[in-house]
Amino acid sequence: MLDGLRATTSWWLSPVFRDRYPKVELDQSRMVIDCEGVITAGAAFGHVDLALAIVRAASPALADLVARYLVVDERSSQAAYTIPSALARSDPTVAAFELWTREHLTEPIGIPAAARAIGVSERTLQRAVRRTVGTSPIRFVQDLRIERASHLLRTTDLSLETISRRVGYEHPNTLRVLLRERTGRTTSTLRDSK
Repeated sequence: MLDGLRATTSWWLSPVFRDRYPKVELDQSRMVIDCEGVITAGAAFGHVDLALAIVRAASPALADLVARYLVVDERSSQAAYTIPSALARSDPTVAAFELWTREHLTEPIGIPAAARAIGVSERTLQRAVRRTVGTSPIRFVQDLRIERASHLLRTTDLSLETISRRVGYEHPNTLRVLLRERTGRTTSTLRDSK
């Protein structure tokens, strides 16, 4: 039924979904996707997101009112909740790439060098990461850096500049932009320096 259509599922089920339904264009970053009259939802409470999406199609004002009564924030993306390492474990090549990347997080990471280090071709690495995580190896590296930076922001008093260097970015603005893009954090919640 979904072959040839865009769909979503819970982010952690995406590797299994991709293997089982290769003809479906999966976007596990979205909470709800409406494609040609078929609506899919991801996450444990995806049914709430799905119900609100259906109400919103008829009346955005009513959907906002229902959300307020239910005390539910609009969550259009699962990206902030994704745990890259959980996805990586489902494929040995991606798991090896993830481990190697974490060991070299402070350094510039080149995909050809990473592929050589884990004993596969660059093309094999590209395919494995795309199939397992649904993104490019470079984007996966960024996700790992963002995951580490977010952890350091929550658990330390380090400046954004220091955290940037610890996750492989020379300039804090690069990290700031990626954090905003991936996690929806505002500039005011990011520490500039100490």
